[in-house]
Amino acid sequence: MDSSAIIERMNRESRGTLMASLGIEFTGVGENWLEAKMPIDERTMRPGNLLHGGAIMALVETVGSGLTYIGENLEENHVFGIEINANHVRKAQGKYVIGRAEFIHKGHRTHVVAVNVTDEFGNLASVGRITNVVLPKSSDGK
Repeated sequence: MDSSAIIERMNRESRGTLMASLGIEFTGVGENWLEAKMPIDERTMRPGNLLHGGAIMALVETVGSGLTYIGENLEENHVFGIEINANHVRKAQGKYVIGRAEFIHKGHRTHVVAVNVTDEFGNLASVGRITNVVLPKSSDGK
């Protein structure tokens, strides 16, 4: 599947979810990386007109789990995030942030993914990491 088809599928599957509520949109994909964009607006801000740390974590979870998701056979496997953390290092400015996920470790069942979140000016706002597990579905597909 080519990169534009992957992005289109990911955005289509996000309709009606938390990602859509926060305005998160997948924007780029390549070998071992995935990017998504999230607006800095009334959906993602906290009082004081600052980007909410929870919204940043939702972006980290979305793009970090998404990277594992696109490489798996979802007819046979589930993908779950089992651990997530982030350090917020700078105030995000502008109208949006971009989360870029890249593999740190890609094992058979566990994947560790680093996610850098930058603002529209390219300034690093947060550094996150998520560990995903890939588990086989049971024989009944659940």
